[in-house]
Amino acid sequence: MRIACVIPARSGSTRFPNKPLADICGKPMIQWVWEHSSAVTIFDRILVATDSDEIADRVKAFGGEYILTLECETATERLYQVSRLVDADLYVMVNGDEPLVYANDIMKCIPEAIPSDGFYVSNLMTDFKDPVQVIDPTNLKVVTNKNGECLFISRSPIPFPKGSADFTYKKFVGVAAYSKKALDFYHNTEKGMIETIEENDSFRFIENGVKCLYLNAYCSNMSVDTPKDLVEVSKIMRQNMERSV
Repeated sequence: MRIACVIPARSGSTRFPNKPLADICGKPMIQWVWEHSSAVTIFDRILVATDSDEIADRVKAFGGEYILTLECETATERLYQVSRLVDADLYVMVNGDEPLVYANDIMKCIPEAIPSDGFYVSNLMTDFKDPVQVIDPTNLKVVTNKNGECLFISRSPIPFPKGSADFTYKKFVGVAAYSKKALDFYHNTEKGMIETIEENDSFRFIENGVKCLYLNAYCSNMSVDTPKDLVEVSKIMRQNMERSV
């Protein structure tokens, strides 16, 4: 099975412009994501997919490979563009704002084989450790069935603890894997009502009955969505570096 790892990176974030180039402990964030993805030895190619010449230049400077795409509304659409240019059986997407995700968790998205129907979609999730993060609408909450298949994702705290509070809330992590057939389906399918309301393109699959697996990761539940997140992630990264010395 040929596997391509794609790191989507855009400079036009409204909350945090030029986010992929933000400095974390002396390196741009995109370089940390590249290095952690490079530790997965079964990837045939690792590429940063971007519409920014500045990001492409920085990737080239640290020895990475990049591919320039058109502007895209979503990271998954950017991944689809790459799938038209780079041939693989599976495309693993590691978002460029996930510098605290390491190889052992990225590997969890990768199946032993693509199912016979050609469809495969998997994502990572991790435990919330702070109740304040659960009510923060920038953090996506995930609910699955007993088989790990996604039932719903929301910016609201779900499920609502009316009958019981004995529940560990799960946070969406920006790492996913798609077969080529799944990416073709995504591109050729119109947005549904819930995707439009929640502004979450995972519903492109969920609303149309496509099974999406969510697998537990043990990485930090901190991604970089805002400058405030960058400060916290930098602290965690510094602690990780000190422990590894």
